[in-house]
Amino acid sequence: MLFCYKTPDLVENSKYKKNDKKERKVSLAFYLGLPYNEFTKWFEVVENGAFSMVGGRKTMTGEYQHSLDNKGRLFIPAKLRDELGEVFFITLSMERCLCVYSGEAWQALSEKVNAMPYIKQRKMRPLFAHAARCELDAQGRTLIPQNLRDYAGFTKNVTVVGCNNHAELWDSEAWSAVYAAETSPENIAAVMEELDF
Repeated sequence: MLFCYKTPDLVENSKYKKNDKKERKVSLAFYLGLPYNEFTKWFEVVENGAFSMVGGRKTMTGEYQHSLDNKGRLFIPAKLRDELGEVFFITLSMERCLCVYSGEAWQALSEKVNAMPYIKQRKMRPLFAHAARCELDAQGRTLIPQNLRDYAGFTKNVTVVGCNNHAELWDSEAWSAVYAAETSPENIAAVMEELDF
């Protein structure tokens, strides 16, 4: 896997700040010493100027604060809509939150489960039984079914968190506690060491 981070020298050099996406890709391909055609297979430039790793799929990143409306609809951040696509799936998580998968990621998950022995497939039943097939309305909102809202303990404020191949939806108060525990320098160092980074 290849990753490209927006580095200070990349940003300061004016030729990397051009608005034309093709020009920017050509410049970055040159910067990385890659042929342009090969480069475009791995990276794409997103609208805010950051870079997402392609390699066959997009990644979801960032943290966003939104509120449920009185019908249980949630606004999906514009920066995640392209990654999720027109049809996506929301289901239970191992934690007290919900997972959101693009149609492509959901298909990959389904295929992985299909390859399991039947006894193991049964253990995944709650994931599929509570999954909701979702689409966005004209305002960029999607309806989260009541059973999923209850599972995640949603009241009003929801935090949307990008988690690489999926997004998570958290009750904002619950997320605050998770965020505080996970983002201490000590915890980050321990995780990096455990994962051999």
